[in-house]
Amino acid sequence: MTIFLTFIRHEECLYRYIDAMASRQPAIIGFRDTRGRERRMTLRLDPASHIPPYEQLRAQLSVMVAVGHLEPGTRLPTVRDLAAALEVSPGTVARAFRELEHDRLLEGRGRRGTFVVDEPPDSEPLAERRRRVTEAANTFAFAARQLGVGLDAATDAVREAFAQLAVGEQASSERT
Repeated sequence: MTIFLTFIRHEECLYRYIDAMASRQPAIIGFRDTRGRERRMTLRLDPASHIPPYEQLRAQLSVMVAVGHLEPGTRLPTVRDLAAALEVSPGTVARAFRELEHDRLLEGRGRRGTFVVDEPPDSEPLAERRRRVTEAANTFAFAARQLGVGLDAATDAVREAFAQLAVGEQASSERT
C-alpha cells in the first residue's frame, strides 16, 4: 500500500511539473547588437515536445541569424545567462552553440564569448545586402524629393518608421 501511495504522489508531482512547464512564458533575453544598442530576442522551448531542447534552441537561433535579427558580429549572451533565462541546463545551451558552430553560424572566441560569424552560409552576402539597402535608400530619397520633402523631414520619417517597427516587435513579443 505504501509503494502505491508513493507512486501516486510522484505521479501527481509529475503532472504538476508538466502543467507548469507547458504554461511557461517565452523567455525574452537581452543582448547588444554590433552597434552597441540594446536588443531583445524571444525564445520559447516546449518541454512537452519530442524535439530535444538543444535542437529547439538551435533551430530558433539559426532562423534569427538567417533573417538578420542576429546580425553578423553580434555577441550572444553567455551560456550560463541563456540557460538561466530559459530554465535549462548550461549543457543544453552549450550543445546548441556547438551545433551552430559546426554549422558555421556561430564562432566561439574563448573568453570573449560566442559571436555570429561575419558571413553565415546560406544567408545573403553582406555586399548584396548593402546593395539592396542602397537601392531602397535611393528609391526613398527620390520619392521624398518628388514630394518636396527635405533631408531633415525625410530622416525624421525614417526614424519614426523604425521606432514604429520596434514598438510593433515589442508588442508582438509581449503577446506571445
